[in-house]
Amino acid sequence: MTPDLLLLFADRAGVFVFAISGGIMAVRKQMDLFGVIVLAFLPAIGGGTLRDVILSQPVFWLEDTQALGLAVAGGLTAFFFHKWLENFRPLRWADAFGMALFAVTGAAKAAALGFGWPVVLIMGTMTASAGGLLRDVVANEEPLLLMKSEIYATAALLGSGVYFVVRVRTGDEMLAFGTGLVSAFVLRALAIVFKLSLPRSPV
Repeated sequence: MTPDLLLLFADRAGVFVFAISGGIMAVRKQMDLFGVIVLAFLPAIGGGTLRDVILSQPVFWLEDTQALGLAVAGGLTAFFFHKWLENFRPLRWADAFGMALFAVTGAAKAAALGFGWPVVLIMGTMTASAGGLLRDVVANEEPLLLMKSEIYATAALLGSGVYFVVRVRTGDEMLAFGTGLVSAFVLRALAIVFKLSLPRSPV
């Protein structure tokens, strides 16, 4: 699989998974079908759109319209199968996997354009977290990104950093992508299971 094909596949997978997370939140808020689809779109394409605009690149879903279909499919999946999905605590786990995917795709896109590590880390973290932030704000929920008891953006930052280091050291795009993805997801999963959080300033 070529790096471009890998990036395309990961972007599409991230869109679908993040759309499910948005759709499930909308169902919990008892929104109608239109509301579910709208809320599914925000995490699915929000972060990637902001990334592409800042990097002066064509917005990914304008060139890959299948991403829009996947966002709708993710919303419909949440709408019709939310009762089944709820048994697997889907929102946080779907969000965690989508975050890990988008962190690495954002980092990979910046790295492919020749940017150095600061931009790569920022783009990876922003791609992973901006869409979820939009979803939470519109749904009137406390954003996962800003919750005191959550490790979220830190996991995206780790995944982006691991991707960049492995890519520079080995030149193996697949290995870099895989290790970055796993690093981000594992840290987020540990934070969910063990309720890990970053230290706060003493009051």
